[in-house]
Amino acid sequence: MGSPFRLIIYANNDSLAAKSASAAFRRIEDLNASLSDYRDDSEINAVSAKSGTKKWIPVSKDLFDILHISDDISKKTRGAFDATLGPIVQEWRRATRKGYFPDKELIADALGRTGYNKVKFDVSSQSIQLHDKGMRLDIGGLGKGYAADEAVKVLKSFGIKSAMIDAGGKLALMDPPPGEKGWKIVISSGRDSIETIEYSNVGIATSGPTYRYLDYNGKRYSHIVNPKTGIGLEHHVRTTVISPNATEADALATAFSVSGIKEGKKYLKHFPNNKVWLVETKGEKVNSWNTIIK
Repeated sequence: MGSPFRLIIYANNDSLAAKSASAAFRRIEDLNASLSDYRDDSEINAVSAKSGTKKWIPVSKDLFDILHISDDISKKTRGAFDATLGPIVQEWRRATRKGYFPDKELIADALGRTGYNKVKFDVSSQSIQLHDKGMRLDIGGLGKGYAADEAVKVLKSFGIKSAMIDAGGKLALMDPPPGEKGWKIVISSGRDSIETIEYSNVGIATSGPTYRYLDYNGKRYSHIVNPKTGIGLEHHVRTTVISPNATEADALATAFSVSGIKEGKKYLKHFPNNKVWLVETKGEKVNSWNTIIK
């Protein structure tokens, strides 16, 4: 999924730690083979290739479940999160890699092939339908969190209670290390504000343009694209979300980054037991919304 995965496990012996870690990594690799749009042979790319055929496409339980979760979050955030952004994300990946700004025609064409409401679900047959030709699914906004949560399930099946899965900065925390009240996690606003928090049995995700962005004509555009405009976010500095699980945290870190503070406060009502720290800039003004640090 384009990111490193790391496990920290507390176990009674080396053998149990090794076996449980190997099984967790196998599960992560299976999900990568199915859900990563970086792989030409992945299931998600094969499904995207059948878009616009008006046929129902049978999919694996993992792909069906993650798209169903994505659809629910899309509806609750009015499209601030959208797993159909593949066409526009591909354009921005190329632009960031080569250092050019996508022209209006490219953006308009790509946006025309997006829209979460164009994905239909048939629960009885575990099938989906992609309405328009040229659609491309991209679950990068919650795939790493989903994989981390699935790794937690594997570790629990081995009797592991205390562990942390770091999926490219998306964290799934189990019980804390022995003798500790929680896992100590350092979070930052992306500027000069740093806090250490202690949590366990939650998901934590942070999104920001620290490593992936496009600098063009003196402006920095985030790799996170606004589904309405097709343009990388200009005002986003950093978003951290703490959720009951890593899947939700991963998706909401993207959704709140897109929505911004004003709209994000409305959407948070749909997601109980979630906490947010969002920092954004408008010109020289820095605005912060923080429900994590009181």
